Amino acid sequence: MATMFKNLFMLTSLKVFFTSQVCRSSTTMMRSVMQNKFGDAEEFYISENTPVPQPKADQILLRVYAASLNRADILMREGKYPGLKNVITLGLDASGVVESVGSNCTKWKAGDKVMALLNGGGYAEYAVVNQDHVMPMPDHLSFIESAAIPEVWLTAYQLLHFVGNMESNETVLVHGGGSGVGTAAIQLVKMAKSQSIVTAGTTRKIDFAKQLGAFAGFNYKEGEFAEKVKSATQGKGVNLILDCVAGSFWKQNIDCLATEGRWVVYGTLGGRNVDGPLLGQVIAKRASIIGTTLKARSNDYKARLVAAFSENAVPHFTEGNQNLHPVIDQVFPLESVAESHKYMESNKSNGKIVLVVKDRSHGEL
Repeated sequence: MATMFKNLFMLTSLKVFFTSQVCRSSTTMMRSVMQNKFGDAEEFYISENTPVPQPKADQILLRVYAASLNRADILMREGKYPGLKNVITLGLDASGVVESVGSNCTKWKAGDKVMALLNGGGYAEYAVVNQDHVMPMPDHLSFIESAAIPEVWLTAYQLLHFVGNMESNETVLVHGGGSGVGTAAIQLVKMAKSQSIVTAGTTRKIDFAKQLGAFAGFNYKEGEFAEKVKSATQGKGVNLILDCVAGSFWKQNIDCLATEGRWVVYGTLGGRNVDGPLLGQVIAKRASIIGTTLKARSNDYKARLVAAFSENAVPHFTEGNQNLHPVIDQVFPLESVAESHKYMESNKSNGKIVLVVKDRSHGEL
């Protein structure tokens, strides 16, 4: 009799175990960050019953462990991002584990640790992503560190190599030297055997940029930077400008740009309008002004960018001070998403802000 009850208990326990596993693997609802309407960070709320997205044939389903904030998130939250008509779950990049793959997905398998460039949806427990927009996590990096790589590092790589056509032994002026893109660009410039000059709004950010490899830096709040840049380059000016400011910097940019230099505009934090003889100076210097974005690019373009970055940069995310590494400023839990956005808007951050999506109670991320 005792043996019969023991066997019955074991069968019941196994049934409960397998039932729980089936329920876990067939989860249909997830937590995600939603917002009531376009507006400030107070519009955010956590939904507990958002449907888990299903991967298409060439996609993976990513179990998100961490996601990072990007400046574009603020514009999308406010409804100011070009082409965005409705509120969406934000999040342009994330790290995590492959949960499942589509029928035509051959590059990844369930259980792979990856980091991914997303079209949105990173502020949630699950996200779908094109298999060609996924990269392996560097072995020694955490999920939090890896989440800080895709969007800003791919943007910096695109600005320098796909758009700016940087060559070795050139000088690059990087505006926003304390930003995620800025801290990535400084390291990529150094790896390409060129040199960078940065602008930033605090001495702390400039000092840190120099530690990363910038050979000079100037606080744009302490007078104009153009003459200082020309002095630092012995009057030659810079060959390439990575500009997220635009309007308010245009006069100084063209002034310190070298003859036949390239000026890449990827943001308009300083305004969209220019009032003055810019075109005449562009002609005189035979300069190029190039505008670019990443989110609006085609899947094929992003796939080529991810492939190039994976081949030429990802292997350099190794241990050691001379190698590439993401810069993390602050980490917030998903529930504090509003506070994380407010912190980004304060412009105090030096590097990336990361949201932890997966419960940290089961171990380090």
